[in-house]
Amino acid sequence: MNLHTLTPAKGSTHSHKRKGRGTGSGKGGTSTRGHKGAQSRSGYSAKRGFEGGQMPLQRRLPKFGFKNPFRVEYNGVNLDTIQALAETKKLSTIDIKTLVENGLVGKKDLVKILGRGEVKAKLDIKAHAFSATAKAAIEAKGGTTTVIETKTAAPATK
Repeated sequence: MNLHTLTPAKGSTHSHKRKGRGTGSGKGGTSTRGHKGAQSRSGYSAKRGFEGGQMPLQRRLPKFGFKNPFRVEYNGVNLDTIQALAETKKLSTIDIKTLVENGLVGKKDLVKILGRGEVKAKLDIKAHAFSATAKAAIEAKGGTTTVIETKTAAPATK
């Protein structure tokens, strides 16, 4: 076998259609574009979603949903995760900086402490928000919960 003897497998390649080369070619005259109309003209391109005059899909389907521009997105951290962190690092105070250093949240995230799990020791926790069950569980063990104020713009009014 040599490079000059290599050929594609039978049936794997197709010959190119030579359009507009006279009536004898079978592809002359209208050059496979049919008679008249926009699609037969040069420069034609269909609009995206155009279905030949039929009501297009994006107009047949109903509009739905709502995005609240004032929604505050918190990154949740559960009590069992905080307890595990406190045990491994032997911490009594946990703040945002500690959570960021240990890879639990990003440095720009707003943090909310959630109530899954339990706290076994007295912990002082600083976060942007606390769920009611988390706050009760922390304070039941003698710990403190401190809410960090966020710097957010006042909502726009009409």
